[in-house]
Amino acid sequence: MNDNPYPVSRRRLLAGAAAASAVTLTGVAVAPTAAAATPVRATTPLVDRDRIATAVLRAPDGTAAAARFQADFYARLAAWLAFWSANSPRAWSAPVQVVGRVAPAGDALALHAIRYRRDDELRAGFAAGRWDASHAATLASLHHHFPSVRVLPDGTVRVGDGPAGFTGAPGQVAFAVAACRQLWGDGDATAARWAQHAGRALARAGQPADAASHAGWAAFTRISLRRGLGTESYE
Repeated sequence: MNDNPYPVSRRRLLAGAAAASAVTLTGVAVAPTAAAATPVRATTPLVDRDRIATAVLRAPDGTAAAARFQADFYARLAAWLAFWSANSPRAWSAPVQVVGRVAPAGDALALHAIRYRRDDELRAGFAAGRWDASHAATLASLHHHFPSVRVLPDGTVRVGDGPAGFTGAPGQVAFAVAACRQLWGDGDATAARWAQHAGRALARAGQPADAASHAGWAAFTRISLRRGLGTESYE
């Protein structure tokens, strides 16, 4: 199933996210002294935002949740949300609410829900306590954009800032195994041979690649998002 083209609102969301994603990380080297001898991240002012891209930011209790973000982290969040939306069903609107809490340092988000409109009703495309294919799909979208993605016991997902890409972190491997089992029906998937199992999914989608490579990881998380949200079956 191919869900292109996307509605105009999604194109606008994607364009805005692409512009935002031009923001990059910066750093400065500290002079080697007894107190500090390694590079540190430059201190930059936090930006105040009450939404992510076009979606209003809400606290878990439903109240408005204006927050302060690191600029680069905010740009990545905007690009991620556009990516999630672009790969969701055409009947869904662009996300209208993101429910979560931003860390005081502005470089991490605890994600509770993503809400969109369909038939004039507000619905959850992702909900932390709902352990279904959309939960796994949303994890895939976050792993596509961030190096640190951790699922908390209640299903809330904590996302940390940083450039995307496969690093071999235990959380990435655990996600890949779970995605192979839950989304791709590969019950034999294991941590020791996860790349082989993920490679089967990539071949099935017509995108053969080494899942542990930069391009392969990006492709695996992309097709897992689409399969989990039901926009592609790859049958």
